[in-house]
Amino acid sequence: MFIDRVNIDIFAGKGGNGVVAWRREKFIPKGGPSGGNGGKGGSVIFQADAEVYSLEWFRNRRILKAANGNAGGPNNQQGKNGADIILKVPCGTLVKDAATGQILHDFTADEDEWLACKGGRGGRGNDSFKTPTNRAPNTCTPGTLGETLQVELELKLIADVGLVGFPNAGKSTLISALAHVRVKIAAYPFTTLQPNLGFIQCEDYSRIFIADIPGIIEGAHKNRGLGFEFLRHVERTKLLLFILDSSGIDGREPLSDYRVLHEELEKYNPEMLKRPSLVVLNKIDTEESVGNIVTFCKESGVPSKQLYKISALTGEGIPALRDAIEMKMKE
Repeated sequence: MFIDRVNIDIFAGKGGNGVVAWRREKFIPKGGPSGGNGGKGGSVIFQADAEVYSLEWFRNRRILKAANGNAGGPNNQQGKNGADIILKVPCGTLVKDAATGQILHDFTADEDEWLACKGGRGGRGNDSFKTPTNRAPNTCTPGTLGETLQVELELKLIADVGLVGFPNAGKSTLISALAHVRVKIAAYPFTTLQPNLGFIQCEDYSRIFIADIPGIIEGAHKNRGLGFEFLRHVERTKLLLFILDSSGIDGREPLSDYRVLHEELEKYNPEMLKRPSLVVLNKIDTEESVGNIVTFCKESGVPSKQLYKISALTGEGIPALRDAIEMKMKE
């Protein structure tokens, strides 16, 4: 299951208590203090991992606690430190304060680490209180509590290529053809309700990460149709692919769809339209597509080198599109 938003409560460990103890060896009548200090509590650390693709691990783990430190012991024994817990999140995860919405950390690089909650300090044993004038202190201190935090984890996919289009435009069929991944495909809108992820394998053994997000509708920038949930997944893509249904089967024309998609991206985040893009006219295998394609080429103003006509269902035009994607990514 693809999970891209969770709320969790995290607790660092409490420091171990210091202790009061005395030396009891034979023939040492005034042995003095020997109480050890407590160990420090474990911390909570987030770490980005490029091999993790969603926040699914957190789905049924809403309270996460690091280990407490152990109390000190006699003979000046230091208590054992509590173990840290390292929480692995996908690259592209935002950590926000659940109460204020403030962004606390943004994970954009693999193995990036952030200390979220620091463990408590260990208490002092009575040995640490001895002085030249107080050789038998009968005092110790407890360990301090670890830090706590309520956070919201929000994933914004960092993909090389993002597919943008209306529902039922054929995005899922296209990612299946490009990346050879199995996705749910059906002839009705909103078949895709969560992003589909895959890789295009290049000849030099490099991989291009591609994300198919659920269909965008008019008004998505106002969060209509869960617009925010979908649009944020293409905010960080390097290349945008506008997937248009050239058949007009659903009563829409590719030219109007293209203009609406442009408008929605511009209103949501104008910077998104400054990045490279390709326009893909899908479903050219249908009879209805011919007139729509001619109109689009005349009136859209899209340069021919950025326009690709394909049928994701039959595979027509897919090799040329794949080559164009690889070339754009190298640029």
